[in-house]
Amino acid sequence: MQEQHLFEYAVIRVVPRVEREEFINVGVILFCPSKRFLECAFEVNAPKLRALSAGIDLDEVTAYLHAFQWICSGKKEGGSIAALPPASRFRWLTATRSTVVQSSKVHPGFCQDPDLCLSKLFDHLVK
Repeated sequence: MQEQHLFEYAVIRVVPRVEREEFINVGVILFCPSKRFLECAFEVNAPKLRALSAGIDLDEVTAYLHAFQWICSGKKEGGSIAALPPASRFRWLTATRSTVVQSSKVHPGFCQDPDLCLSKLFDHLVK
């Protein structure tokens, strides 16, 4: 039997009009410390987002989501936050905020393969 690893994840949401608190799930962030894994996956569904806000700037939303990816991977494009340890980057990405791109509360679980788990969560919660 393969070893189970504790992981935490949050759903990435786009909230086109923050004051209305309506959102579309666009991605997932998964952190598994024992496997040194911190990654996110996202997909921008333009028709869904435009249904909530016809004037949404999809290029801006996509840029914010790429920043999430850069921070997860620790790339210099992610700025000073990307230079932090993985646990700190995860906590920063999942901190409560009132912006167009937000994350859900953090949820725990166990998995054998964090990459496969991220894919399954993405399919279940976003697709």
